[in-house]
Amino acid sequence: MSTFKAPKGTYDLIPPQSATFLAVREAISAPLRNSGYGYVETPGFENVELFARGVGESTDIVTKEMYAFETKGGDRLALRPEGTASVLRAALEANLHKAGNLPVKLWYSGSYYRYERPQKGRYRHFSQVGAEAIGAEDPALDAELIILADQAYRSLGLRNFRILLNSLGDKECRPVYRAALQDFLRGLDLDEETLRRADINPLRVLDDKRPDVQKQLTDAPLLRDYLCDACKAYHEEVRELLLAQSVTFEDDAKLVRGLDYYTRTTFEFVHDGLGSQSAVGGGGRYDGLSEMIGGPALPSVGWALGVDRTVLALEAEGVTLELPASTSVFAVPLGEEARRVLFTKVTELRKLGVAADFSYGAKGLKAAMKAANRSGARYTVVAGERDLAEGVVQLKDMESGDQTPIPVDELVSELKSRLT
Repeated sequence: MSTFKAPKGTYDLIPPQSATFLAVREAISAPLRNSGYGYVETPGFENVELFARGVGESTDIVTKEMYAFETKGGDRLALRPEGTASVLRAALEANLHKAGNLPVKLWYSGSYYRYERPQKGRYRHFSQVGAEAIGAEDPALDAELIILADQAYRSLGLRNFRILLNSLGDKECRPVYRAALQDFLRGLDLDEETLRRADINPLRVLDDKRPDVQKQLTDAPLLRDYLCDACKAYHEEVRELLLAQSVTFEDDAKLVRGLDYYTRTTFEFVHDGLGSQSAVGGGGRYDGLSEMIGGPALPSVGWALGVDRTVLALEAEGVTLELPASTSVFAVPLGEEARRVLFTKVTELRKLGVAADFSYGAKGLKAAMKAANRSGARYTVVAGERDLAEGVVQLKDMESGDQTPIPVDELVSELKSRLT
């Protein structure tokens, strides 16, 4: 038993479960790669101010959950709690928005960190796949991203998820709503911390999950009643584009999400089989974020989908992904000459793209065949001194149990033809 364990609130990805996580990442990113999104990878830590400005100083993420630290050189850094601010920072730093082809469409995959109370579906280290479309204000772009996420989930076999949709307005109409909401909140029986949050960003209070707070918010004014004509028209076009593609969604007037940078379109993917941590992903439009972090005006939209929560959603629905076998051919040598010959053949197969493995450690036949079974290989190649003296190896079909002698020189071509 090791002296050390994974830190509280984290998890290790190990075979065979890790194969499912890889398949989920692949499925989520596949529609993006097919729609003009290029891959971006950012550092695991950034300047604290990047998140304080972008995510919002009044958010729980910044005030309570961010892992912040000071380097030996005196820099204030933070482990990234989300991906959008980092990706936008990278795009601005590389001047991608000046290349003349807007929107800049990027996707990413990685680990993120928040100091939260660990429970099933909520971790201090978690994995996301995200997408950002930077530099264009177009309802079709908002709809595209929602459709691509819906497509990704359905390709995995998920069916029991729901899409919640709302509009948060813009700099023209949100201030009017903000004032009305603040007046309403000041009349409630709220604790001092919540009232302070209401003064800084009252929309955050709508996102409060405590039952005693939610009970008092029943009659809170709704943003949809304060939207300006431009925001109403924009939101209606997003809705019409989704309906035209048969993407089912639910209008949720209280959906605000937990980040300050969202404007207009906001959405969330939820799965009712996950209990309290029902959100599997979400996103929205963030037209002012670029300016918040020192860049030019670049209206943008994006989302992030949780890999770990998507895996939990698959488990909740009883969906088992069809994963390719990690090994197609397993070689079992009996004797030194066979080790040399079969190792050469295994290397040749790998060069041709055939997943092949080898019985290492001079195991006996019984132990080596157990290893072959555990590998999940379709074929096992066995060779001993007598076989090689006759110029053959024994090829065993692990599904049927049939065993056939194959000339050594024809082994690679025979396996290649059987496996294609």
